[in-house]
Amino acid sequence: MVLYTSPFPNSFLSVLHSFSWGLIFPCYWLADRLVASFVPTTYEKRQRADDPCYFHALCIIITTPIYLALLVASLPFALIGFLLWSPLQSARRPYIYSRLEDKNHANGATLLTEWKAAGNGKSFCFGSANVCLLPDSLARFNNVFNTQARAKEIGRRIRNGASRPQIKIYIDSPTNTSISAASFSSLVSPQGGDNTNRTVNAGIKRTTSMEYKGDNSGSNNSEDSREDKGGAGESNEGEENSCIVRINGEDNGHMSDTEPDTINGQAHASGPAEPSLEGDVEMSKTPNHKQKEGDSGSLDSYSASRESLVKVRVGDGTVDQSTVNNKLLYKASIMKKTSVRKKKHTDETFDHEISAFFPANLDFLCLQEVFDKRAAEKLKEQLHHYFEYIVYDVGVYSCHGCCSFKFVNSGLLFASRYPVMDAAYHCYPNGRGTDSLASKGALFLKVQVGSTPQDQRIVGYISCTHLQAIAGDTTVRCEQLDMLQDWLSEFRKSTSSSSTANPEELVAFDVICGDLNFDNCSSEDKLEQQHSLFTHYKDPCRIGPGEDKPWAIGTLLDPEGLYDEEVCTPDNLQKVLESEEGRKGYLVYPTSKNHGSSQKGRKASLKGNGRRIDYMLYTEEGLYLEWKVEVEEFSFITQLAGLTDHLPVAMRLMVSTGEDDP
Repeated sequence: MVLYTSPFPNSFLSVLHSFSWGLIFPCYWLADRLVASFVPTTYEKRQRADDPCYFHALCIIITTPIYLALLVASLPFALIGFLLWSPLQSARRPYIYSRLEDKNHANGATLLTEWKAAGNGKSFCFGSANVCLLPDSLARFNNVFNTQARAKEIGRRIRNGASRPQIKIYIDSPTNTSISAASFSSLVSPQGGDNTNRTVNAGIKRTTSMEYKGDNSGSNNSEDSREDKGGAGESNEGEENSCIVRINGEDNGHMSDTEPDTINGQAHASGPAEPSLEGDVEMSKTPNHKQKEGDSGSLDSYSASRESLVKVRVGDGTVDQSTVNNKLLYKASIMKKTSVRKKKHTDETFDHEISAFFPANLDFLCLQEVFDKRAAEKLKEQLHHYFEYIVYDVGVYSCHGCCSFKFVNSGLLFASRYPVMDAAYHCYPNGRGTDSLASKGALFLKVQVGSTPQDQRIVGYISCTHLQAIAGDTTVRCEQLDMLQDWLSEFRKSTSSSSTANPEELVAFDVICGDLNFDNCSSEDKLEQQHSLFTHYKDPCRIGPGEDKPWAIGTLLDPEGLYDEEVCTPDNLQKVLESEEGRKGYLVYPTSKNHGSSQKGRKASLKGNGRRIDYMLYTEEGLYLEWKVEVEEFSFITQLAGLTDHLPVAMRLMVSTGEDDP
């Protein structure tokens, strides 16, 4: 299958489309700004509360007539442009495939060779987020604004979180068994220099986060200039700078500094710990570390003592000078390791956490509500610093391909570190209300993740979707889930080049990501909860229809509280969501006839931990029979705090081949 790298089959249609959109855009922009000026966010209301001169009201009085006059003047041109634009959509392709042009920073082909080196398998990390990148006037109804700036910041945060070193800190303590699986800043600091080895101090102390501020780092504004010089090089650092820190012994002892040597991104203990250090600290390079049995402990507690956590800072002397000015908050997964596993469900086999950062070495990313085309371009530019392959501007416009007129695309965007082999998009024809104005649908992708010694391709399937959002449209969502399964089955059949007798491809995983707009605990969503999709695909957060696992939390934030000081930063939001009272104050809960719609200050006992409408599902059906797929880690992510009204989620799958198993 040919991947479409441009929206139209020839340059003439592309030029004609650009001309028609140029006639429409002034009218579109003026209408957007006019409506936006009358829909303030809570952040703007607070900013204006102390303004005694009513400056904003004066601005509206002055600008509104100007906007209206210009809007009326632009309408004739917009009408001409629309008459050209609408019929062109019948020739438009359903997506745009973008591949990183800079060969120096492209590493997709290199990743394909890692499967052979992995021997007994490999882990893959998937992320999903609803980023609410609508036109600014519409985004304000969700209490977010400045779509263009948010798009750039969202892309920057995602790539910074994903490109950090993968460092896990395991704390083995017989005295404190209540620590939660919180994530804290990871530690490898990029220090400028050449290949000479350097020794730095690794300060270890108890604190809530670990922050690197490079010796030569300036303000964050210097990052843009660094990106122009090749910031995409970060994509290789995640694999190279991976290590584990283990701390054993009593967790109430004092920890002194150690002197680790850092050689080519590897941190090794240079000697025994100081006498005052009651535990042993060991660091070793282990890319995509596989969790061993017993490594995870009490992960159900959301209110762990913040003083019992660890801060580590390590220097790396082999990073290119272009990364010197990069100031990042790195994150490491903190897991409590105990002899007795403090879990309500002792059969849980994977780590789960509320993390302030996207997982290190994120392989695949599925985004929803990237509706604004200019914002999509800004987001793509940022993501290309880490992801080599991106599929964006997915969907159809006008009356082409669907029953009703579509003003915006599907809002889906897919980014990958691995090569995309095939892609297909389908539009849901049964959208209702305001949802029918967008070409919501499903994007199906086939990616190559490796090859066997016999040169058989190892592939994976990923589906990204966004279902009907209007409450009460249960039957519509169920129909869309039916179509999702049928389309996915057709896509797998049409793109498969294997036969049972002569398999040319081995399927490693099949994952579905997206905003399904129903939760597993609401009494009004019973039909969706019992859909046949959940008999074929597994939800790591779900016990059964109507019941989630105790550690699972909602992913829909209360829009009114997005800019509260308690939750406006990733660390603050992470801390709030670790407590039950915090979740009641800032998450939207399943609908109930016994409780009002107000979220703030709610004291009543509610079912579940909030509305979890963002899903990551995987299946063991249709994969290579001799391989085993299991969840290694599941995360609820707060890194986009203040930028969207959803919590991103991430899942790491381990594909085990069993070839080297003892």
